[in-house]
Amino acid sequence: MARIAYILLSHKDPDGIIAQAERLTQAGDYIAIHYDARSKREDFDRIRETLKDNPSVVFPARRVKCGWGEWSLVEATLLAVRAAVEAFPRATHFYMLSGDCMPIKTAEFAHAFLDRDEVDYIESFDFFASDWIKTGIKEERLIYRHWFNERGRKWLFYQSIEWQNRLGLARKVPADLRIMIGSQWWCLRRRTIEAVLEFCDRRPDVMRFFRTTWIPDETFFQTIVRHLVPEAEIRTRTLTFLMFTDYGMPVTFYNDHYELLLSQDFLFARKISVDAKELKARLGALYVATGVDFRISGEGQRLFRFLVERGRIGRRFAPRFWERESSIGRERTLMIVTCKKWHVAKRLADRVRAVTGMPAVDYLFNEASTPLPDLGGIQSTLEKRTRHRRALVRMLCDYWQTDKLLFCIDPANIDLMQDFFSDKAQVRLLEIECSFSDDYLIGHARRVGLASEQTPPETMARLLPTIRYDVTFESDRIRDAGFENHYRMKQSASVEENTGPLAEFLGIGAEQAREIAATHYLFVD
Repeated sequence: MARIAYILLSHKDPDGIIAQAERLTQAGDYIAIHYDARSKREDFDRIRETLKDNPSVVFPARRVKCGWGEWSLVEATLLAVRAAVEAFPRATHFYMLSGDCMPIKTAEFAHAFLDRDEVDYIESFDFFASDWIKTGIKEERLIYRHWFNERGRKWLFYQSIEWQNRLGLARKVPADLRIMIGSQWWCLRRRTIEAVLEFCDRRPDVMRFFRTTWIPDETFFQTIVRHLVPEAEIRTRTLTFLMFTDYGMPVTFYNDHYELLLSQDFLFARKISVDAKELKARLGALYVATGVDFRISGEGQRLFRFLVERGRIGRRFAPRFWERESSIGRERTLMIVTCKKWHVAKRLADRVRAVTGMPAVDYLFNEASTPLPDLGGIQSTLEKRTRHRRALVRMLCDYWQTDKLLFCIDPANIDLMQDFFSDKAQVRLLEIECSFSDDYLIGHARRVGLASEQTPPETMARLLPTIRYDVTFESDRIRDAGFENHYRMKQSASVEENTGPLAEFLGIGAEQAREIAATHYLFVD
């Protein structure tokens, strides 16, 4: 059975470190603790004194003063790893942690997970070919030597790069290494760790190279493991759940994230707020529990992006200016049906075709599978349809030899609506307002990938108000746009109340409009 030696790098919260060590070792695992030499000596002495009688805890022979982005973080890791390898001969895996990490699965689950496959878990993407680095310097991390910390001595950091560039002091990457990059939170098998340590002992040239690279904790282990271990035995992922904001800052978890964290396909999470006492207590008790059944839904990243974007779309940034194509034509009339429940809009379009004979197209710019005639390839993809939307509409009118065309569009596509309303053609908009039950919104969240069948009810309960508001917000944006010829049908209205707006929208008589509005299955979910 797997036995884990945790490699814990920490610099604060001595009480939390003590609790973490006691919790992890209580389940039969081990821990090697490196406490930053920059931190208070009395805090380290308290940690060591409290844990001195625990045989499953070890400390490196010396402490290193650590700095973000510096070699010191790798040096501290290697010191802790060497101490763990020597002290815990029964350890089968070595797992990197920080003081902000907490388990989100039981030890029982973690051991079974690691026993399942004979592999290492470490992110390792090609340094030069991947887009893992989003901002800041890239190649300069490697080809120049870095003696100054960018955070504390910014001018010297960038000036030294400039000096080396001017003097032609760029260096080469070790010829036999393919530099890789990834998260520093890895889990490696014992034989891999032993191979890495042996490599460090026999390759001083590689050690010298990484000592002066920038942010080596994202490249050192990632490169060496990929150099030593067959690709088939590496899973390019971390087992620690972490998310970052658009500004590169880690997302912090609080007390109300418990169910969300447990449903993610990871063993630990980072980073847990120091103030989240209840969350830490619950996760701490979880690790030593047995017989717990986890429902893995793994929607954390998607949920975060969705919730963040709610404050951005149409608010933080101005709407996109779509390219302008030639006019659809003054003599033509476009009728746009918008409805969040696509099946309702499709049924209406189908009834319009049947009752009036008017050409009506389903979600032209939202569904690639929408049936369309062959128009020379312009209709082949959603990207082409959107890019050449006016030309597409003209060609559809020409194909059906009509001056009237109805098509459906999602309420979120207000930029497309604005573009069509700016055309010389006569444009009308019919907004169908539907009722949304919790069950329907849950199904919607699953259909668009925000949730799954395994998403905990507690997570769904917190997500539902945001989804419901999102639907309301889209309707408000349409109203605020002030479109002319904007008509509304409502699920809550009677057939007679819906007949008038529908007749004006379609430009047909009341009798035909009433026949369409009276469709008994129109609003059935």
